[in-house]
Amino acid sequence: MAVVVNGESLSNKLPWSEIKQTEWFKLLYNDSTLDAFVKSALDNPDNTGIDTKKDLIFFAVKDSVGGYIAFEGTIKDEAAFKKFVTQVYENGKTESKDGMNYLSKNDITASWKDGMFVVAGNAPMLNQDNLMKELGNADQSAPVNTSRDMVVACQNVYALKEDKSLAKDDKMSDLMKSKGDMHFWMNTEALYSGSLSNAALSMMNISKLYKGSFTTGVVNFDNGQINMDFKSYSGKEMTELTKKYSGSSLNKDMIGKMPSKNVVFFLSINFKPEGVREFLKLAGLDGFANMGSAFLGFNVDDFVKANKGDIALSISDIRTDSMGRPDASFLFTASIGDQAAFDKLIAAGKKIGKEEMGGQLDSKIFYSSNKNYFAIGNQQTDVNGFVGSAKNAEMPFMNKIGNSPIGMYIDIQQMIKGVGASEMNRDSLSTIAYQATLNMWQDVLMSGGKLKDGAVEQHVEINLVDKNTNSLKLLNKYINVLVDIENKKKAKYAAMFDESTFGDEPVVVAEP
Repeated sequence: MAVVVNGESLSNKLPWSEIKQTEWFKLLYNDSTLDAFVKSALDNPDNTGIDTKKDLIFFAVKDSVGGYIAFEGTIKDEAAFKKFVTQVYENGKTESKDGMNYLSKNDITASWKDGMFVVAGNAPMLNQDNLMKELGNADQSAPVNTSRDMVVACQNVYALKEDKSLAKDDKMSDLMKSKGDMHFWMNTEALYSGSLSNAALSMMNISKLYKGSFTTGVVNFDNGQINMDFKSYSGKEMTELTKKYSGSSLNKDMIGKMPSKNVVFFLSINFKPEGVREFLKLAGLDGFANMGSAFLGFNVDDFVKANKGDIALSISDIRTDSMGRPDASFLFTASIGDQAAFDKLIAAGKKIGKEEMGGQLDSKIFYSSNKNYFAIGNQQTDVNGFVGSAKNAEMPFMNKIGNSPIGMYIDIQQMIKGVGASEMNRDSLSTIAYQATLNMWQDVLMSGGKLKDGAVEQHVEINLVDKNTNSLKLLNKYINVLVDIENKKKAKYAAMFDESTFGDEPVVVAEP
């Protein structure tokens, strides 16, 4: 995994001078236990000698023993950097090896060479076998040596040739060409491989699902928005499966029959049902799926025939009931392929429902279908309207997510108003927190699922209420309000239970 932080961009969007004005910063800075070198860094990050206007890189390397985590960047003032790390290492002695200066303590090495620094620490828990043993869930009879020479690890970073690094990867190169405040690259195959659970599941070909897979992403803190774009790459077999069976766009006819007012959450997927069967085969799970579904009266082929490839879920009209508990209306819909096969799925659903409800179906759940669609929900009018001839106004967010195989929407404003309103009246501090949250968040949109240039693309858009200020500044202000409220609550509760509040009246013990 590697994360590249654009120091110049983030510094311009949120200057350190603004961070220093926040309550959480002042609380940290005024901590009497804080070391002088930490205060110096808080006064001005340049006092560390690090060039904070250049890219800062965080990365993790995993191997059979475990791995290590590192942080690297550019040095602006070598003397200041040496002074800072020496203080961090409690006036430790600087050593040199092959032109690299370093200090080491407790499996962490800070090093610098030729205007660059690398701080690296041993991370044996990156190997899931080691993690399981640490948690006591694995055989302890064969302990593994997880020690690592972090000086050598740092040397290897400096000695790394470009053609042996991520820089040679064309996908990483394309990623870094895109505008972004943060870029990241994650080797999904390395993350999941080598664990005890994966070894146990190897006979089911689970490894084929993540073999050759990795994900790239970029994050931008724009005015009134946080935008995230991801690309997911897979191995040859998964890529071919995705290419052949991925969906096209959401079923607007089906979605148009769903209630469009006061929608708090919406998720819809378009897919080719045959892809489910091929996915199970690739993973070696088709036999297990058929055995499990047989108890319910259908098989994988029935599931494939029953579905036409469209599903959608909406949650609307979120509210609190008379007892103050959250409540909402939900509706799940699906397009029907083969009616006889779909009837088997309905029968299976009834069977599960009766078993869960002690022999009878929940009277608050309604379902119905016509020759094209099926609907189930907790409002009879919504279900009847959907399978009838109802045609509702288009959901306002569909123009942003409708042309993708996967689309999601969350209305944070309605969610806060529907559930959080009860918190507003608890006390004045809760009211401030409620209002700050309401003034901060608007909604979330997610779209994606299309295969382009060998990758499945996804886009996430978090919209904020203030459209004229960059989202990093808004996050800083919002966090500051919440921290200030939390500190005031702690002070309030401390005062309530302070012994002095009970007065100095002597305690009189009654005679027996």
